[in-house]
Amino acid sequence: RNSGIRGALGALGRRMTTTAAAYQSEEVMDALLAKSKVIAVVGHSDKPGRESYRIGTYLRDFYTVYPVNPAVSEIEGRKSYASLAEVPEPIDIVNVFRRPEHLAGIVDDAIAAGVKAVWAQLEVVDLDAFARAQAAGLPMIMDKCIFVEHRKRTPP
Repeated sequence: RNSGIRGALGALGRRMTTTAAAYQSEEVMDALLAKSKVIAVVGHSDKPGRESYRIGTYLRDFYTVYPVNPAVSEIEGRKSYASLAEVPEPIDIVNVFRRPEHLAGIVDDAIAAGVKAVWAQLEVVDLDAFARAQAAGLPMIMDKCIFVEHRKRTPP
């Protein structure tokens, strides 16, 4: 599966620069949401009032979702993993609910774990992290809500 997502996005990713148009590419979002099967939600909360909890729960209706949060042992009866490296199957998208200053480390972890793409939620932008992802051939979306983008592409 790795070659499918990266292959579809590889040439597009190599043409990108560090502008909002690059890290908010409709083509990349379309491909990721259509081809992905497994999403790891970094910063997934166990509190129902938090956005990461609500969005992680929503995504479970469409994808296999793994919570990644070292401060939580389980969420809704599902094991929460301390790191991306611990997730038991290949990850298509890492959905990031952490502040921008944590994004570069998450991108490094995603590269090391063989993740296929990184998606940082609204207001999470780090151009250095984006450049690292691009250099590694890793498609990356920033400052976009995966829930909103999925809903736009999913018929009612």
